[in-house]
Amino acid sequence: MAHLVGGISSGARGLPELDGEGFLVSRSEGPWVWDGAGRRYVDTALGFGATVLGHAPPAVCAAVREAIDRGPMPAFPHALEEAAAAALTAQTGPLDRAVFTNTGSEAVHLACRVARAATGRGTIAKFAAGYDGWYDEVAFGNAGSPEALMQANARPQRQRTVLLRFNDLDDARRLFEENGDIAALVIEPVLANAGCIPPAPGYLAALAALARSSGAMVIADEVLMGFRLQAGLTSPLLGVTPDLATVGKAIGSGFAVAAVLGTEAAMAPLTEGRVPRAGTYSGNPVACAAVCATMALLRGMDYAALLRDGDRLRQGIEAEFAAAGLPVCTSGYGNVFTLWRGSEPPGTYADALARIDHGFNRLMHDALRREGVVSMAVPFGRHYLSATHPGEALDRLDEAFRVCARRIGDVPQMLN
Repeated sequence: MAHLVGGISSGARGLPELDGEGFLVSRSEGPWVWDGAGRRYVDTALGFGATVLGHAPPAVCAAVREAIDRGPMPAFPHALEEAAAAALTAQTGPLDRAVFTNTGSEAVHLACRVARAATGRGTIAKFAAGYDGWYDEVAFGNAGSPEALMQANARPQRQRTVLLRFNDLDDARRLFEENGDIAALVIEPVLANAGCIPPAPGYLAALAALARSSGAMVIADEVLMGFRLQAGLTSPLLGVTPDLATVGKAIGSGFAVAAVLGTEAAMAPLTEGRVPRAGTYSGNPVACAAVCATMALLRGMDYAALLRDGDRLRQGIEAEFAAAGLPVCTSGYGNVFTLWRGSEPPGTYADALARIDHGFNRLMHDALRREGVVSMAVPFGRHYLSATHPGEALDRLDEAFRVCARRIGDVPQMLN
């Protein structure tokens, strides 16, 4: 890796060496990835959630190949762009207008621009410990940063971004009392990058109502959670219909595409040309072909069955570790969850931070790899399941966690 800076282009992608050997993926298909030596692993990272249908779904790859054969990069309008927008917004209720971008970070950036233009205000509020992209203004208060703890007397703010505590409605009330310049509140259905912390019952709905009563728009950042629990947005399941939403990952089955969604009224600044938008590759035929094919498959996907299978896996993990004398629990949902030591999952970021156990996380990652399972190797890492996991891959996961529970239970001195 003499020429690639740090050996990776995205910071979260790297994995630790195991027995002195690195890990490089040679190919991926369904629930599996293969390393350079040809060994097959169950994948629980799944492109950080980008492959809900599993790696390289044949119908999506076939549609992409056809788009490539027709020419991947015209400068001018093409029919697939409207077709992809129609297929996507058919699943998102009143948010029936779309603009495509290449990444989730771009989508959040554009949504914030739209909100500022629509309201005439400048400040964006987001969750402390949330992740809404890596652009300067919103790459603030991420999990692990000092600002995310919000321990100072003054509310953390950088440029035009201000933080509020997740699952703390009183803090949100104080925020809107303090600041009359908030253009939009960016919400995440689950605080995923802080360990899949779910919102308290009714919290997001009350938060959205508070924001709107203060004249702010509601942006649902669903780049990670969109199309994960149903063939559509996750925020309506939690009582919130946003003004704007950002989606990515799952909508393209691993091909680079994201989008801003909104109602006709919310998208008016774009329609009227008051907000500039550009991007050579935005809405390109390859990305749009992937969206069209993915939407067709997601509409027929049995989400309920996958979530049930994932919940059974989570229950099995907890039972195996309890039998080994090491209580663990999970937070999240059946097809995206984080594993924690202890009997109760965290409900706030401060609680999650206090629960980090680096020794346990590393032992888990290494033990799973030895059993043919590759996972995220960071403290707030998540385990994902795809539509292709039920069957052999899920059975392998059950067995791998069973072995890991026994193995880690035998080395308590290595845990924090």
